[in-house]
Amino acid sequence: MVYQYIVGVVLASLLGFVLSYSFRSGKKITATRASMDQIKRNGFVKTLENSTCGPEIAGSTTDVIIVGAGVAGAALAYTLGKDGRRVHLIERDLTEPDRIVGELLQPGGYLKLVELGLEDCVNEIDAQNVYGYALYKDGRNTRLPYPLENLSPDVAGRSFHNGRFIQRLREKATSLTNVRLEQGTVTALLEEKGTVKGVHYRTKTGQELTAHAPLTVVCDGCFSNLRRSLCKPMVDIPSCFVGLVLENCDLPYANHGHVVLGDPSPILFYPISGTEIRCLVDVPGQKVPSVANGEMSQYLKTVVAPQVPPELYNAFISAVDKGNIKSMPNRSMPAAPHPTPGALLMGDAFNMRHPLTGGGMTVALSDIAVLRDLLSPLRNLNDAYSLCNYLESFYTLRKPVASTINTLAGALYKVFCASPDPARKEMRQACFDYLSLGGVFSTGPVSLLSGLNPRPLSLVLHFFAVAVYGVGRLLLPFPSPKRMWIGARLITGASGIIFPIIKAEGVRQMFFPITVPAYHRSAPPDH
Repeated sequence: MVYQYIVGVVLASLLGFVLSYSFRSGKKITATRASMDQIKRNGFVKTLENSTCGPEIAGSTTDVIIVGAGVAGAALAYTLGKDGRRVHLIERDLTEPDRIVGELLQPGGYLKLVELGLEDCVNEIDAQNVYGYALYKDGRNTRLPYPLENLSPDVAGRSFHNGRFIQRLREKATSLTNVRLEQGTVTALLEEKGTVKGVHYRTKTGQELTAHAPLTVVCDGCFSNLRRSLCKPMVDIPSCFVGLVLENCDLPYANHGHVVLGDPSPILFYPISGTEIRCLVDVPGQKVPSVANGEMSQYLKTVVAPQVPPELYNAFISAVDKGNIKSMPNRSMPAAPHPTPGALLMGDAFNMRHPLTGGGMTVALSDIAVLRDLLSPLRNLNDAYSLCNYLESFYTLRKPVASTINTLAGALYKVFCASPDPARKEMRQACFDYLSLGGVFSTGPVSLLSGLNPRPLSLVLHFFAVAVYGVGRLLLPFPSPKRMWIGARLITGASGIIFPIIKAEGVRQMFFPITVPAYHRSAPPDH
């Protein structure tokens, strides 16, 4: 087949190109069962025994302070607690969150849940199995299944209400006697001579306290007010998600996420319970039409509704009329840490990507597994400087999974958005047609998106294979100067999309992590 020949040639030649580019552009690292009734009744699961005795908690009672009990914080608390660490988990609000993101866990993320012993947290919350995607464009659609054939039958994506999942994680964490969950607002990190010794926080009752621990992990989410002292936050907000819940309807492809390549940008549908379907409408830019004056309703009915699959149209209009419309800025932030003795950033406080591909929780759970493995050999964490130097390897060891998912999310979003540019239009169409070919052309990209194949080089090769496929469509059967020009601009545009993302991720860490000195650091001796 001519396409296989074209792809084969480009894969071979591109490998050499990526290798040479990587060496030129490499850069350094700059581096929680308590019952739900109890949570609702007390506002926290476990209080600190001497929280009423004074403004300070004895440091000897805690090994790790975790700020934030969302997905990352609660999962980390359980993981470290299971390893015997004494964990103090502080969360601003212990009521069940109500968010429109963090609702889809990819199969790779589910495998990390299993690895961490948290797979039962998707039980009893009406979570739905997800087996792949359906992609829609201009009246055509194609099904993209996850490559799950050689995996255990329980392995699949999971979609759910984010708040229900978080509450289950909190229950799981506090099932351990050495994990203490407290409701409180961390106001600042406690620093002494450049080393983080703990946190200042305010309890639910307004009492100002200080907690000490040799290691503080900040997991306070995308709105983190602590990240600035631990990293260089370069937050980009390319768009906003507008969220609706569709009821009493069925997806065209059961147990699949649906992505509509709409104009101006993608529209997503996926189940979050047995009777509810989440719809996320991407609105480019940082401002969305006003809900209060009816602009949003008008926009959804006139611009978005005509592009919705017919099977979902009536439910979509009903959801708009119901009026429970929420919005959320879509943030992207590459990991740019300042290695700081006594502290570590994780989760959305540390690294974010466009939520189009639903990869955030997979990255966070993978990071937790990496950190667990690094800390496992250590009996104590008291040597802050040695620990900080050792944990610099975390930033490199996390790269295969994190950089693959981050890069794919950013690149796919740009490709999936509509554009008046003929080259961008061709790239968008080429992506849809390439994925529609099936076989390796479908399973390769989907395995990357699902977190089942975290290989950055494979991502780059597939991305440029799409570009070359698009050029081949332009030049066959007979090229013309105009088509050749569009083809050249297509390749240039593809490079302009993916290479800045790769540069921000770190070329050396992404493609050649073994060459980074921190990769080889051994655990410091215990004292």
